[in-house]
Formats: sequence, structure tokens, C-alpha cells
Amino acid sequence: MHSYEEVEISRDCEAIQIPDGIATTLKAGTPAVITQSLGDTYTVQTPTLGGLYRIAGKDADAIGKAVSKPEGGADIDPSKPIDEELIWNQLRNVYDPEIPVNIVELGLIYSLNVEHLEQGGSRVDVQMTLTAPGCGMGDVIAADAKLRIESVPGIEQADVEVVFDPPWNQEMMSEAAKLELGIL
Repeated sequence: MHSYEEVEISRDCEAIQIPDGIATTLKAGTPAVITQSLGDTYTVQTPTLGGLYRIAGKDADAIGKAVSKPEGGADIDPSKPIDEELIWNQLRNVYDPEIPVNIVELGLIYSLNVEHLEQGGSRVDVQMTLTAPGCGMGDVIAADAKLRIESVPGIEQADVEVVFDPPWNQEMMSEAAKLELGIL
């Protein structure tokens, strides 16, 4: 059961229109309803403007929530290999704003490769997909994944590429994701 919270935008804030992925500004005084809060992003519906918008954690104060930033792992020695689990944990905080399951459990991550750099630190390359090729939020979701990967101490670079081969299907989801979405 999801609970909705009525709020008023307290200051102008950046938002992404769903499902088009278009950046916009929600103006102070706009009434909104928080329909989803997962990871550190919020999906709000604005009855006066119509439609859904995604608000990043850095702008959460505009809807009366605590501002958040992606958290990295514990301090690490950049001369040693990165623990991949730190990266996977960050990716588990990335959500499609219309689906209450993270991109890892949805099966959207096709590959994750960590390369130790000679000058220290690491580079991470990820190939991921979307639940639908025409999803306007693809660039937003990929950028969120990149930001979170780069928040891990010792990660110097991250590249997140959206691919569509093989095409995603529901069988790629974890059992937990299927249960959450009522697919089992």
C-alpha cells in the first residue's frame, strides 16, 4: 500500500517531467502530491500543471524533505581494487520514477566492469537497458547511475551506456522484483 503526501513546492526547484525526461522548473507555491519516494528521489504529481515530475534528493527541501546526496562506501585505499559490492549497492538506489523497484532488481544492468587505473583509482563501465526502448527517462536514469557510481571513493571515472540488445523482458527481474510488482 502506498501513501500519498500532499505538499506545496516551497521554492523554485529543478524537476524532470515523466515520462518525457524533459527538464523543467517547478515554481514555488505549486501544490503537489508525493506519489513515490525511493532511493533519494521523489515522484510528485502536480494537479495544477498536470503530470508527474521527478525531484532529485538535492532538491528535497523544496517539498519539505531532508536534502540528500549519494553516499559512497567507507574510505578505501585507491591503490587497491574496488569492492564491486559498493558499486552494486549504489545502483540499488537508482529507480525508474514510475516503477517502485530499483534498476538492479529489475534486471536492467547487463554488465559492470571495474578497471584499476595505473595512476590510482578505478574506472567503471556499465551497460544497462530500459524496460521500454522509447522511455524518455533513460538519460536521467543513466545519469543517476553514473553519479552514484562516481560517489564511491576511489572511482575516478564511470561510463553508463544504455543498450537495447538483448531486449529487456520480465524474466530478467529478480524474484523480489516480481513479487513487489505482483507478477508472480
